[in-house]
Amino acid sequence: MRLLPRLFCFLIFATTLAGVFALAQAPATLVSLDAVTASDPLHDGIQIQAGSATLRITALRADIIRVRISPDTTLPEDASWAVLSDARTKSVDVQPIQDSAAVGFRTSALDVRVERNPLRLVIRDLSGNVISEDAIGRPTKFQLGGFSIYKQMPAAEHYFGLGDKTGQFDRREQAYTLWNTDVGPQESVDPLYKAIPFFLAMNGAQSYGIFLDNTWRTWFDFGKQFRDAIAFGSEGGPLDYYFIYGPTPKQVVEGYSYLTGKPPLPPLWSLGFQQSHYTYTPESKLREIATRLRNDRIPSDAVYLDIDYQDRNRPFTVDNKTFPNFPSLVSDLKKQHFHLVNITDLHIAHAVNQGYMPYDTGHAGDHFVKNPDGSEFVGVVWPGPAVFPDFTRAQTREWWGNLYKEFVKEGVAGFWNDMNEPSVFNGPGKTMPLNTVHRIEEPGFATRTATHSEIHNIVGLENARGTFEGLLKLRPDERPFVITRATYAGGQRFGFTWTGDNSATWNHLRLATQMVLNLGLSGISFVGADVGGFNGTPSSELLTRWVELAAFSPFFRDHYDKGAGPHEVWANGPEQEAIRRRYIETRYKLLPYFYALADETSRTGLPMMRPVFLEFPEIFAPNANFDHWDTEFLLGPSLLVAPSPFGEKLDDYYLAFPAGAWFDFWTGEKMPPQPTVPTLTESLTAKSGTKYQEPRKIHPKLDMLPVYVRGGTVLPMQPLIQSTDETPGGPLELRVYPGDHCIGSLYLDDGHTFAYQQGKYLRQTINCEADSNGVRVKFHARDGSYPAWWKIIEIVVFDWPSAHAEAKVSGSAYPLKTTYDLKQHALHVTLADQAGETELSIKGRSAR
Repeated sequence: MRLLPRLFCFLIFATTLAGVFALAQAPATLVSLDAVTASDPLHDGIQIQAGSATLRITALRADIIRVRISPDTTLPEDASWAVLSDARTKSVDVQPIQDSAAVGFRTSALDVRVERNPLRLVIRDLSGNVISEDAIGRPTKFQLGGFSIYKQMPAAEHYFGLGDKTGQFDRREQAYTLWNTDVGPQESVDPLYKAIPFFLAMNGAQSYGIFLDNTWRTWFDFGKQFRDAIAFGSEGGPLDYYFIYGPTPKQVVEGYSYLTGKPPLPPLWSLGFQQSHYTYTPESKLREIATRLRNDRIPSDAVYLDIDYQDRNRPFTVDNKTFPNFPSLVSDLKKQHFHLVNITDLHIAHAVNQGYMPYDTGHAGDHFVKNPDGSEFVGVVWPGPAVFPDFTRAQTREWWGNLYKEFVKEGVAGFWNDMNEPSVFNGPGKTMPLNTVHRIEEPGFATRTATHSEIHNIVGLENARGTFEGLLKLRPDERPFVITRATYAGGQRFGFTWTGDNSATWNHLRLATQMVLNLGLSGISFVGADVGGFNGTPSSELLTRWVELAAFSPFFRDHYDKGAGPHEVWANGPEQEAIRRRYIETRYKLLPYFYALADETSRTGLPMMRPVFLEFPEIFAPNANFDHWDTEFLLGPSLLVAPSPFGEKLDDYYLAFPAGAWFDFWTGEKMPPQPTVPTLTESLTAKSGTKYQEPRKIHPKLDMLPVYVRGGTVLPMQPLIQSTDETPGGPLELRVYPGDHCIGSLYLDDGHTFAYQQGKYLRQTINCEADSNGVRVKFHARDGSYPAWWKIIEIVVFDWPSAHAEAKVSGSAYPLKTTYDLKQHALHVTLADQAGETELSIKGRSAR
């Protein structure tokens, strides 16, 4: 949210009492898992002794293996903040394996063996291909309270995930620390705001994932220390990890979501354009922004209030001097069809006997984190001296959620949890001392105390959880909108996030794409980056490019810092405003596609914004020669967004198309078959005179972001609206791009309540088939009882050769009226809404 005058500090654990505590709990000597000394088969796996150490490997599903290891005979408590209880306690029966070389088991998908001496876990598919194996000569070790694990790193394997990390998209040859940290700007800085200890590996077209369920400070090394080994570990806590097999990357992401949960279906308005600033104050300024958005006809759905709306920066207050009519402000914004989002940081002002309700009730309920001596921990943040809710207590989260009661009553639509790493201005490493005491009072956990070393990485997760669950109680018929800066694995269950305090630089525009993609692979689909960069003033070209790109991201918010130049859409004059407005309008026309993707995400866990390899894993096959897989991305399965690798350059660049047919989204033009770039060997060995056809070349234009539609897509679009409160007027447009496995889907509900859970939704699949004679568009029967807003459907078939066409709906003898767009080579057919099983047949394609 806000860049502080700060000097980034590295945490020095050995000087803290928590470090001393960890050392006191460490085994007296190094424990290394060198050889199997005993083993016992289990119905769902195997338990192994390796000297004093215990190793239990079990199958939750045929494709998900859990590995728990302890340096002694007692395994740690079986509890998790991230993994759902229903998933964690599931198991499947396995087929035991035991011979002179190894012990283990088989599932219907995997062969899991532990070699006896040296002890190595090796996981293969049922054809005998190694998927993952412990490193040779580098056994698992426990030392000084922590542990380390080493896996072999194949030469062609790529690694993704770990949440919001800067640097290169592929994690290979890099190392990372997971410790939630308030830091900015983010240039090549690690760690950042989120700790998501999950990575996805791609080796050729085969994929697997590993999730280390450990809330302490963890680390991952992908060949930086040892060029042939992946390593990961923690300074403390349990060694408990999950191996998730694909073989496709989609299956891995779905498996991870099975473990840690799927995102809830968000309110429709949260997918619209949102405007924010640190800070719109006084009240008249926010009203001015809202009115300008409407007067300039910039489609938008939300405006934000940063901390300056509060009385002395105290959460859950309003400064009556600068916001004298707050309830009227909320009401008036609603009349303009804006949803208001308030920031509510977790630090509660330490205001003893001052009539500050959040502190008074929190103190009375004993809801704050403690010092080792039992007193309330007090640290300096925006209100000055502040205390911090102990979110590992269920009753504290309930108290916290109830603090939103007045804002909810006044109609505030959403809430923004910031500074929840937690950030403490005067603390070591800008957070709490590591010996600060939390109390775990939570169903599914043993009641106990824990130091901040253990709890730090889940403070943001449980803060967002407390907000989300509190809003569900206060407004049980409304889907909560919560956005959090810090989180842990499973944070997707409680709403949105963003990439934090980015900068107004071209490099951060590149980083935004890669960070959002890796967060999506890490389970968090509803995510975006501050448009234009939070810190600093973007050039007019940079802001325009950022708006264009963010229009195709899940969370579309323009937000910037105090002191920076304006970032609003109208900044830099009418010419730039017109370009930016056009992309925001495109976003709103595409909302039927966005909402169908959000529905899919809530049911499968697949991200809305996807790296190309999620749909096309073959781009990592040997000699695939697919360039720009780290800059191009997909929105859902169907839209390929292909920005310049370096947006600040005017140089031409080449596009990389995955296999299949592709169409220009803007013009409807079908792309010619794209050749692959020759390998160096092919170039050197080519006969004299051999010419390779170059792939498609793009000359960057400020007003044009290259976007392409996958052949085999039925893309739904709607007439332009100014906010999601508005019902579109006119027909629903279904754009048909012929190709293999042609499919599209519609999803609709009331956009804000939970009535869809009782069947009040509309979900429909549309298929298409094309041949030399024509195209058939098949409407499947709808699920759900929610009525469509449209009465008419306009089918637009691209790559149609001429105006010659005859269109009929099954069961009708009467032809439908058609029109032809020669420029786009598109045939338009208008028909009544089709709720049941129906086929539209269009003949005449052979007239080319």
